[in-house]
Amino acid sequence: MSKAWSFALVRLIALLLVALIIGLIVGHVQAALLVAVSGGLLLQWMQLYRLSWWLQHRSAEDAPDLGGLWGEIIALIMRIYRRKLFHKRRTAELFREFRQLSAAVPDGLLVLGADREIQWFNSAAGRLLGLRRKLDFGQRIDNLLRHPDFVRYIEGGDYTASVVVRSVQDTEVFLSLQLVVHSAERQLLLVRDVTREVRLDAMRKDFVANASHELRSPLTVITGYVDALAEDTQLDTLWRGPIAEMGRQAMRMRSVVDSLIELSRLESTVGEAGDERVDVGAMLVALAAENRALIERPSEIALHLDSQAMLLGASRELHSIFSNLITNAVKYTPPSGRVDIGWWADQHGAHFSVTDTGVGIAPEHIPRLTERFYRVDQSRHRSTGGAGLGLAIVKHALTRHGGTLEVSSEESRGSVFTCHFPQRRVVV
Repeated sequence: MSKAWSFALVRLIALLLVALIIGLIVGHVQAALLVAVSGGLLLQWMQLYRLSWWLQHRSAEDAPDLGGLWGEIIALIMRIYRRKLFHKRRTAELFREFRQLSAAVPDGLLVLGADREIQWFNSAAGRLLGLRRKLDFGQRIDNLLRHPDFVRYIEGGDYTASVVVRSVQDTEVFLSLQLVVHSAERQLLLVRDVTREVRLDAMRKDFVANASHELRSPLTVITGYVDALAEDTQLDTLWRGPIAEMGRQAMRMRSVVDSLIELSRLESTVGEAGDERVDVGAMLVALAAENRALIERPSEIALHLDSQAMLLGASRELHSIFSNLITNAVKYTPPSGRVDIGWWADQHGAHFSVTDTGVGIAPEHIPRLTERFYRVDQSRHRSTGGAGLGLAIVKHALTRHGGTLEVSSEESRGSVFTCHFPQRRVVV
């Protein structure tokens, strides 16, 4: 108990004792106690009134000079009030600094509510999206930015990546939009100008496509002459080894060029794949037979067809997906190993998997496997003839079919590559 409360209790006891003594002297104890209690209550009521009046006019009046318990209450109120003023000033300073920082950020920032209505945006967002500060507050962002790709993005629920759309203000400008969900009531939309990156990527794709097409004809000529030299019976024996090696390297270059052309075609194709009915089971039977016919291959290549489901899509692209994954598994599995090819369907869609007992992949390499020209082991790829393009082709072809690629692997124990196709692509 604090000193003020102790003092108040002592005063109350003293008041009652005095009233009791006076009552005994005059012969009216109850009346004396009633008068004492009434006087004390009246005094407390007056103190409470002064406190209430001061709280209502605190901004213009000083605190009343009350002693005892009421003085301690006023001191406590003043401490709380000063703490509130400090936090209020601190919050205002932080908010002012935040607004200054957000104004200096070159990327756009928008705060959205539960219904994706605009609650706040910085100047960069206003400039990039053409927003007006007074008119567009409270408007839904998908009503102001009606790009189909953006609408599909925010309705899809997967915000781990961004979506790139053309600017409404200038069709030559490309914007990257990414939604960050903090809670059901608050979301943050990041807007960034990626025009330079998009143009550089387009230039890179055009260069690769043009270079690949230009290289195809010279390689065809070179391969033809090398094959003719290899078949020449009068060729000096010393030259047969180098000529054979030239033939192998020319074929390797031809394979790289063909892969680049296929990848460029996939990247430049707009929209999803068609709706051709593809017999996946028959395609996998043929691919398994082709790989079993190889001289250097694992001792066992098993095919497990647990479904007769077909896929709607592009036969050439699906063949590329399955062929690349099976070829990689066979290539990196030793002769004593095993490769299992699986095809099945369930309520979530259709699934294709390739499981091997090969060299495996370290965890840090898995996120980058689908990058073009990315190689886990440079020396190993050179020995097996890989160019780091197969999985990039698989990724783009899967995207065209609305599918996803799942990879799990462990070094020295093998890998599992699984393709998931959506239910809308499955024909039972």
